[in-house]
Amino acid sequence: MGTKINNLRQQIPSNGIMLTSWLEKSGFNRNEVYDYMESGWLQRISTGVYQFTGDTPTLYGILASYQKQIGLKYHIGAASALELKGFSHYIAMGKPTAVVFSPVRPPLPKWLNDADLDMNLAEVATKVLGTIGIEQMDYQEQTLTVSSPERAIMECVLLSPSRYDLMDVYYLMEMLTSLRSALIQQLLENCTSVKVKRMFLYMAEKAHHRWFAKLDLSKISLGSGTRSFAKGGVKVNTYDIVIPKELADYE
Repeated sequence: MGTKINNLRQQIPSNGIMLTSWLEKSGFNRNEVYDYMESGWLQRISTGVYQFTGDTPTLYGILASYQKQIGLKYHIGAASALELKGFSHYIAMGKPTAVVFSPVRPPLPKWLNDADLDMNLAEVATKVLGTIGIEQMDYQEQTLTVSSPERAIMECVLLSPSRYDLMDVYYLMEMLTSLRSALIQQLLENCTSVKVKRMFLYMAEKAHHRWFAKLDLSKISLGSGTRSFAKGGVKVNTYDIVIPKELADYE
């Protein structure tokens, strides 16, 4: 019994969890799981979800465990992905919020919204950017699925101004000096939001990034009609958008 649970211990990082279906595939029947709970090895934290006693599962660790054990579809995106990649211009006060994109069906496990974890969860379901620009990265002994910086900054624009202030998004844009123009081109050509494309291009041009000059704007459909990001804002004729005065005046 000791050898079996010790072998399991070697497979589960301290920030991860175990699912009943995965435990069964790994050779642990329900009676054994119950016995390990009774003996203090395991704790049940939700229906069909277990952790090793004394471990501290994190939101990212749990998502990685779900992905590895049952193939959960998700990716960490927007500013959360940029932070994981080392791009962050301020430190959030209080408990941080992770922006996680998931398919419309199935959604992320409901218990994550009520769990007392290291981060709050903000789940987003959208097809605006398709599946382009999603990568995997190693993080604390786990593998996370995340947006590339090229995709993540577009997701920030997508969620502005409701979730992110546009000035904060622009500060992030200023840091992104080495984005891959080929991937940006692909994302923009496939993006279904005219509003996102116009604001992204405006910010990229305003930031004077070298990669902006490599884009072929003739292949990017920008639609027609004015798009507004701010009431009573400033009109940018080049991209036919209305933006906050603070952003227009910023140099």
